[in-house]
Amino acid sequence: MRVAVTGTPGTGKTTATDYFETHSTAADGTVDDEPTPDLEVIHLNRVLEDEELYTEVDADRESKVADLEALSDWLAGRDDVLIESHLAHHFDADRVVVLRCHPATLEERLLERGETVAKARENAESEALDVILSEAVEEHGLESVYEVDTTDRDPEAVADELEAVAAGERDPSAGEVDFVGYLT
Repeated sequence: MRVAVTGTPGTGKTTATDYFETHSTAADGTVDDEPTPDLEVIHLNRVLEDEELYTEVDADRESKVADLEALSDWLAGRDDVLIESHLAHHFDADRVVVLRCHPATLEERLLERGETVAKARENAESEALDVILSEAVEEHGLESVYEVDTTDRDPEAVADELEAVAAGERDPSAGEVDFVGYLT
């Protein structure tokens, strides 16, 4: 089983998957502080950095350009994983969770963590236009994509949604979140 957790930067991927990795929710709703044993969490952006799997540094955007082929090779043979990154939907996966966040909230989050106004605005507009969702559906099909709106949810609730997707307890839901009104 491979689960990809993707979304625009700032939607809460790393925070939710860190929680998913270190906690699980029992059937009675109580939180167990033991790690979720079924899936190993791979933070793909950390792999990109640690293994230097990028082709160049884009100085204008202050980011590294990922070598998707090298990352795919690195992931080859790894099963029973949850892959977290804004790039995760570009790789083989049985289920793809796209975390979403209202663009105004997303922009605030990005500014709070030190992103430039231009970069925060660019990401907010991408979120409003469903860029990552569209890519995920094109790559994996509607039947494999699950949207989770993180706007007003804490990391524990988002991690619960990830667990439900991984366990097959949630139906695919691409196209349920709509932020296009942000652009007007």
